[in-house]
Amino acid sequence: MDDDEPLEQWAARREKRLRPVGELKTVIVGHETAAAHLHPHLPRVILQWDGYQWTPYRMADDYAAAQRALRGIDGDGRMPLPPAEPNPMIGRGRHRKP
Repeated sequence: MDDDEPLEQWAARREKRLRPVGELKTVIVGHETAAAHLHPHLPRVILQWDGYQWTPYRMADDYAAAQRALRGIDGDGRMPLPPAEPNPMIGRGRHRKP
């Protein structure tokens, strides 16, 4: 066969398709085939790919906690509100008397 590719090219192409080591995914405890958004109150196990198999990484209490762990969000994930500033447009204008 003249159309065989060199081993180095095949290995490079294969590396692009492989899952990166350290990738995380979640699984509902006791419901491996259920979709991630179903049963949001059930605990999740977070699995990490080690290059060969999925290994347990950590536990999460529920769906929201698992999503925060996957995305590296600290705390409860809520954005703090900026301090309230007075509206500079209230009480100003040419029709108002000083």
